[in-house]
Amino acid sequence: MNENQEFSVRFWGVRGSYPTPGASTVRYGGNTPCIEVTIGAWTIILDAGTGIIPLGRELMRRSRENKQPVEAVLLFSHLHHDHTQGFPFFTPAFVPSTRLHLFGPDFLNSSPKVALAAVMSPPYFPLHLSELNAWLSFATLREPDLLAIGESVGGVALGSASDPVLMEDPDLIRIRVLRSYAHPNGVLHYRIDWHDVSMVYATDTEGYVNGDRRLAHFAQGTRLLIHDAQYTDEHYLGMAAGLPNTQGYGHSTVGIAIQAAQVSGARQLVLFHHAPEYDDEQMDRIAAQAERLLPGTMVAREGLTLHLNQTDGVVQVPHATHAQTR
Repeated sequence: MNENQEFSVRFWGVRGSYPTPGASTVRYGGNTPCIEVTIGAWTIILDAGTGIIPLGRELMRRSRENKQPVEAVLLFSHLHHDHTQGFPFFTPAFVPSTRLHLFGPDFLNSSPKVALAAVMSPPYFPLHLSELNAWLSFATLREPDLLAIGESVGGVALGSASDPVLMEDPDLIRIRVLRSYAHPNGVLHYRIDWHDVSMVYATDTEGYVNGDRRLAHFAQGTRLLIHDAQYTDEHYLGMAAGLPNTQGYGHSTVGIAIQAAQVSGARQLVLFHHAPEYDDEQMDRIAAQAERLLPGTMVAREGLTLHLNQTDGVVQVPHATHAQTR
């Protein structure tokens, strides 16, 4: 792939539940979930936790530098607060030239538009969602849907995998959806395919006996699997002093995430959605455990950037300092 055909993934927020700024989380970061996926000229954003705030500033910087307006596809895995709380402070949404295509689930009759409108209204916020200056397009996603991105479909098109038009063009970015029930009220997992390269984003999910077979099938052979691994085994089982038993909370352990990677045949696993109680030293211990169980496993941190390509697999870009990612 040449430079214009790059498939890259950058982590802007990796923490679960609530933000944890401070000296004890400098190396891994304290922002809640947000991942930037860049494929060619397209920007795809996975979730809008507080990590989307520094991403917004970076997108505006690039816009000024390139003299091109911001356009992005924003995919919500679900609508819990830690996955939406950064959107009201996403600078591009206040700029008239920005175009944002927003997609997510419609669980409990609450779509992304409904949820964001509820949060972005007085007395909770000084502006209404409808007062944002950017061009916003909202749509809900269900498991049979296929989201296609590319010139041949006029930018962004929503259809299904049974639509031959969306399956013909090899240059299209194709995004498929899996609804998981392994999180309270449900969650969407996303698979992004482009040419022969793919990634799967499976946050806020818990394991099943003998593993999550639906997820394993969905992620079969993927180049990159980003998987929830919020808790240590001790925390998950209620054996960590001062911390509750978290079985049934809808989050995984390192072992559950590794099992998902092994069963699916994913070439690279990245652990994600870290517990807010865990400082950098605890995250180092988790990284060491993961390396023993599945060598090469990465632990997500703010600023981590990966390039996915057809020849070398997943290549990590040298890590910038935490200050440089903000």
